[in-house]
Amino acid sequence: MRFGIFYEHQLPKPWNEGDEARLFRQALEQVQLADELGYDYAWEVEHHFLEEYSHSSAPEVFLAACAALTRNIRLGHGIRQVIPNYNHPARVAEALGTLDIVSNGRLEFGIGEGATRLELGGFAIPAKEKRALALEAAEQIANMMVMEPYPGYEGRGFSFPCRNVVPKPVQKPHPPMWMACTNRDTIRVAASIGVGALAFSFVDPEEARAWADIYYGIIKSEDCTPIGHSVNANIAMVSNFSVHHDRETAIRRGQEGFEFFSYAVNALVAHDVLPGRSRLFEDFQASRAMSDDEIVAARKASQRNANGIGTPDDIREHIRAFQAAGVDQVIFLQQAGRNRHEDICESLELFAAEVMPEFKAEAEAREAAKARELAPFIEAAMARKRWMKPLADQDIPVVKASRPRAEINAQREPAE
Repeated sequence: MRFGIFYEHQLPKPWNEGDEARLFRQALEQVQLADELGYDYAWEVEHHFLEEYSHSSAPEVFLAACAALTRNIRLGHGIRQVIPNYNHPARVAEALGTLDIVSNGRLEFGIGEGATRLELGGFAIPAKEKRALALEAAEQIANMMVMEPYPGYEGRGFSFPCRNVVPKPVQKPHPPMWMACTNRDTIRVAASIGVGALAFSFVDPEEARAWADIYYGIIKSEDCTPIGHSVNANIAMVSNFSVHHDRETAIRRGQEGFEFFSYAVNALVAHDVLPGRSRLFEDFQASRAMSDDEIVAARKASQRNANGIGTPDDIREHIRAFQAAGVDQVIFLQQAGRNRHEDICESLELFAAEVMPEFKAEAEAREAAKARELAPFIEAAMARKRWMKPLADQDIPVVKASRPRAEINAQREPAE
């Protein structure tokens, strides 16, 4: 089992001067700490205009700062918005190549399309076309990172001439590709195109097993045709996260933030929004069905808390259930709502000291066995891939000079 941490950069109101800057500085400190503690991944979202819920609109900048502060932890776009109206595919390929270089080959490339009217409408993206536009762009971004030169493309969402897109990434053929998944349908899509599934829905182990069975069933079938130049067969599940030796303390520190995250995901799609006048956290607090005291009492009555909020033993049970379900990575949502920086760091340290080592000890052998099992299926999938045809040297189009050579030479000649 591998472990990641996850950032939306949530900033509930009321806002005070310096709050945004403090939020980002603390997130960088948390990633640096996670690297030192042996966590495997740090994932950063990309969202636009989603006040209070996500202030992460430039993930490439944050991840570059993480690259400078860390040495081992892998840095993931979870996800990068790849529809051309958000980010032109060539610019995405350039940024990915650069970030992979400055991180010394530690980049993960998750693709996404956005879901809210605030984002889609802000960039004039038709909601009914977003999936097709995202998959088209993602395939071409992968081609741009590999081909020299990229032959050019005329498509549904964008057109682009022949160019050699540089720099190229350190990882060959390119960084591992993932896709944001929120239900069984998107799990099927991720498997069908040979990318990892970033399951950003909170599901129980039974549902996680169903998702894993669907995903790996497709990976092993003729329905898998890779969109990239390699197959990344992995499932990562997001989990809430607050760890303390005292269960009540863990709940008081993390439950509200986790509930706010879940509330906001729905509200940003289902509720009307006045830009610049968000009341997301205020509305959430008014809607809470149970107080922290009531939640603590309910959990105490059951004498267990087999999810991501609780004691080290609770978390261990939670992780084992996901592992048995076929999940490859658990991504911890620790920065949510008003969760305190100090509490987040303490949870990261406690989990790393008391729970992580036993899972890390098993990880390499488990992954090696999985690689052997999947090797023939991945080879068959790559044989089905529809490759973009490279250009022969004589077919590479000449890009004409900006000014005729004769005109330039004439200007260089000395006057008589």
